[in-house]
Order: sequence, then C-alpha cells, then structure tokens
Amino acid sequence: MHDAKQTSKRVLLVTPPLIQCNAPYPATPMLAAWLRQQGVEVAQYDASLALLLRLFSTSGLQRVGAVLRQRRDKHESAFFRDQFQAYVEWVEPVVRFLQGKDPSLAYRLARSGVLPEGPRFHVMRDQEMDEDGTLQRVFGKLGVADQARYLASLFLDDITGVVTRCVDPDFGLSRYAERLCQSLPSFDPLLQRLDGPPTLIDEMIDETAEALWHQHHPDVVAFTVPFPGTLYGALRLARGLKRLAPTVRVALGGGYVNTELRELREARLFDSVNYVCIDDGFAPLRGVVRHARGEGTDVLVRTFIRDKGQVRLADSPTGPEPGHGELPAPAYADLPLGDYLGLAEMLNPMHVLWSSQRWNKLMAAHGCYWHRCAFCDTSLDHIHRFQPATATRVVDWMEDLIRQTGSHGFHFVDEALPPALVRRLAREILRRGLVVAWWGNVRFENAFDADLAALMAQSGCIAVTGGLEAFDDRLLTLLTKGISVAGAVRACAVLADAGILVHAYLMYGVPTETTQETVDSLERLRQMFALGLVHSAYWHRFALTAHSGAAANPQRYGIVVPPTSAPTFTHNEIAFADSADENRDDLGRGLHRAVYNYMHGVGLAEDVRAWFDVTVPRPRVGRRAIERSLRDEPARQ
Repeated sequence: MHDAKQTSKRVLLVTPPLIQCNAPYPATPMLAAWLRQQGVEVAQYDASLALLLRLFSTSGLQRVGAVLRQRRDKHESAFFRDQFQAYVEWVEPVVRFLQGKDPSLAYRLARSGVLPEGPRFHVMRDQEMDEDGTLQRVFGKLGVADQARYLASLFLDDITGVVTRCVDPDFGLSRYAERLCQSLPSFDPLLQRLDGPPTLIDEMIDETAEALWHQHHPDVVAFTVPFPGTLYGALRLARGLKRLAPTVRVALGGGYVNTELRELREARLFDSVNYVCIDDGFAPLRGVVRHARGEGTDVLVRTFIRDKGQVRLADSPTGPEPGHGELPAPAYADLPLGDYLGLAEMLNPMHVLWSSQRWNKLMAAHGCYWHRCAFCDTSLDHIHRFQPATATRVVDWMEDLIRQTGSHGFHFVDEALPPALVRRLAREILRRGLVVAWWGNVRFENAFDADLAALMAQSGCIAVTGGLEAFDDRLLTLLTKGISVAGAVRACAVLADAGILVHAYLMYGVPTETTQETVDSLERLRQMFALGLVHSAYWHRFALTAHSGAAANPQRYGIVVPPTSAPTFTHNEIAFADSADENRDDLGRGLHRAVYNYMHGVGLAEDVRAWFDVTVPRPRVGRRAIERSLRDEPARQ
C-alpha cells in the first residue's frame, strides 16, 4: 500500500484543462525527463485530454442531455436535442477516428447526412460547399480521410457550442474560464467561481482529480499553467486532490505563472496550493521535492510560499541549474499518445497542419536571440536568457523522440529559431539521413535567404510562423522589431518559393498607430496572400504588459498609464491611454474579417476598405507594391 511518509517522494506532473487536444503540451515531458535524471520518481498526467475524453463520450453526452432537459429556454439547444440520439451514437466513433484508431470510418463520415449537421455545418454549406452539394473543390475525389476529419471536427465543434451556450459559458475546446482569468488583480472573482455551484464541467474536473489520484497516489503534484484558460482548471484539480489527500503537496508553475504572478501577495491561494514556482521549473521543482521530504525552506528556489499567514518568495540557489543543451530529450513515452485528437476545423492548410497532427515538441534554444521587441516580455528569463543547444544535440533529441513515439514530426516551440542554428540543424538532419517533417517560429529577417530556405525544405521543414506585427516601417522601428517591410517580404517570398507554408502574426492598435497605417498594413497583407507569400495569418491587438520595454518607457510610445491600486494576485496587462486610439474595436473586426476570407482564398482582389463597417481612408500603398518590390529581386529565384 502507498506510504505517504516514504523518503522517496512520488511526483506527478499535470497539464490542467483546457489546452489543445492534438498533442501533449511540452512542459511536463521536459521536466519529467530532467527530474528522472536527478533520481526523482516522476509520472505525467494530461488532465486536459482526460476531461475532453470524459465529455466526448456516450456517458458524457448523456449528462449534457440531462442538463439541457432541465433548462427552461430550449431554443438554443433545439437541434442538438432533436438529434440527440445521433450525437450519442456517433460521439465515440468520431473520437476514435480523430485519434487515428479507426480510419476505415472515413468512408462513412465523409458522406453527406451521416453526422447530424448543426450550426457549424451551416457555415460550411454557406462558405465552402460546391453548387452540387459536395466538397470536391476542396478535397477532390480522393481526399476522403481529410474530408472526414473536417466533418468530424465540425461535429465536435457543434457539441462544444451547445455546452458553451447551454451548460457552461466558461467552456471552450482549448480553454476553460479564460476570460475570468485573463486579468485578475484581485483573487475574489476566481475564488467566488471556485466556491460557487459546480457546473457539469466542474463536476467532470472533480472526477478527473479523483481519477488521477487513484491512478498515481502522488506525494507531490505540479501543475503547468501556460495560459489563462488553464488556471481555473489547475486550482479546481488542486482543491479536489486536497480533499482526497490533505497532505499532498501541490505546486503551480508555467508561462502564465511566470508572467502574471511575479508580485503575488494573495495568501488565500495557498489554501489550494503549497508552492508557486516562477521561471524555468527545473531547480524550483527539485527544491519542492526536497522540501516535501522534510528539508527546510532554504532548499526552495524562486518559489512563493505562505509563511505565518503571509506570502513570501523563498529563493536560495542550491546548485547550478541545467543549461539548455545539457537537458535530456523530453519524456513522452508515458503519456497516452494514441488518445490525442487531431482536428481540422478550418479549410486552410496551415491551420490543418497546426491542429490535425500529434507533433513531437522540442525547443532548440532557450529564450530569444533578439529579445528587443518593445511589446514582448523581454525582461523575463524565458525571453531574455538566450541559450541555444548545438545542432548535434537537437538532432540527438529528435532521434530519441522518434524511438519513444514512433513519430517523425516535430514542432519547434522556440521563441524564434536562430537562422545560424537552423542552417546547422538542417545540415545535421541531412548528414544523418533522417527523414522528418518539422516546423517552428522564426523572425522574417534577411538571414532567411533563398539558399537557407532551400536547405530547410530539403531537411524536412514544412512550415514556419513569424511576426509581421504592425507591418509598417515606422511602427516596426518604434517597436524595435529589427526587421523592415521589404526584408520581411523577401524572407516570406523565399520560404514560400521553397514550398514552406508561412503563417504571419500581425498586430494592430500599436501606440501612435493611425487608421491610415492600419489600412496600409492590411493592403500589404492582401497582396502577400494574393501572391502566395503567406498562407495564413492572425491579427492580435497590442497589449501593454508589465515586463515589456514599452511599459518600462511609456513616454517614448505616447502612452499614459493611469494610477491604479497595487494588485494582490495577477499583474501583467496594463491599462493605458493612447492619443491615437482611433476606432480600434471597429478596425479589429474588419481586420479579422479580411484575414478569415483571405485564408479561404476569398476577396483577394477586393478593395480592403470593403471589410470595415466604418469609413477608412484609401490605402497609400499601390495595389502591386509588393510585386514590384520583388521584381528582379536576386534573393527570389
């Protein structure tokens, strides 16, 4: 029988709900491998995946149906209730198909009318279906499996929509209570939600806590909390574990914690957890394990604790921390790799690549080699401390993960892959004769020339993502981005010419940005899509964060930060006033509408002003400016 007093402490690393369901989040595999190297007994549990599989099951939908029958307003769930038996019958076969366990179902799923066709199917019919009622224009005659994956994904989207509208408004397929947790200067709203009447999803999270406890009986549980949409799930799981085993030690860490909880003063959080660790988790978790064994607080590293009713940061370095290149390959073998669901919710090649495959996730370099962008959290360790591994080491990791997982697909989750390392990495992959497919984030700079793009493609690179940001030279200079419009266009062009898919992140609402500059940026992007230089994009709104260069020097950016009371819980995004704030909500809607259509090949010849509901100026950018800038460009051959 499990003895909680044993000297060797059993550690469980948990990914809380909710996060993307196509692949494991990379934090726990990295931590597990290193802790095992230190002699710690470690297991991993993907509670996010477990929750989704609990919901997307026959019994899960039966419980959803029971909640719907108790609602007075039945209009929003009318179609689901009418087709309820079909949803119940098909949910588990659809999940098996999306897991890759039953590919023969593709021939049935691809037939029109086999699955119940709710609101998401109506969008498909309006935007993507051919006049003859088929999807042959998109998938052709032989794309049965791809078409089936798309329709199966819409099926799960419709279930998700019903749960969100009628069961629990906090639920999303890859996030839970995200809006609640995006900005929490006070702990009160989150505490009220945790203490309030449980929703069906809350009950399922509680059941997931019970399942992971009975499966692992851990002494220490560490949650990675990478995004706002995972915080509530982590705390609810922690509470469930504390009810089952009051002596279990619980730690929080991860990207959200690193950025939001650095000034933590909220003692009530420690009713649910024992430790809050910031920055890289290796040394902090080693200290947590030692503290759980009975050693003093002097072994804790970068760890908040509650001491005599007050929150304090315990930070006593206890030895060298591992260099990035010294880490072992991440440990994926003990995760349920066959249970992840590959979704294809949008008919865009880059988006399908992103979500439909289970990728082995690796980080070639810690931090960002540029780390100067004014909007980025450049003062934080995970950005500022640049520490690359060697190409040889990275390819060693790749070979190790192929042995562990049987998969040859890799997603590099670096802040930005350094071009020099990419060149060495591609050459090392080719030298070893390794057959892989890989993609990752880059900076669209001059170092990505035609020769490097060709080498990347030859080694297996299939896609890149990167920031075009405001896509205006004045604003790129203001943001200290370190690229120019012309240079970014050239980089995208040579990558696309090499057959590499290109996804661009863009930004609007930059301080001092005018409506004219926003419209000009959209016109440039339209031309990039029309020329096939980018294949997908997303437009973010500028946010001022506490650890960014812009926050450190607001006067330079024309920003006024109003005085506020000191937060006791989260602190990252900062409210600000900007004299150039011109209809940015209206502009954002137009930008998102344009990009959505561009990704489907729609409206590429239209005047960009047509996407906005408000009057905007004519672009100053010529309609063939991008094409002219590339004409006779020696970098593009």
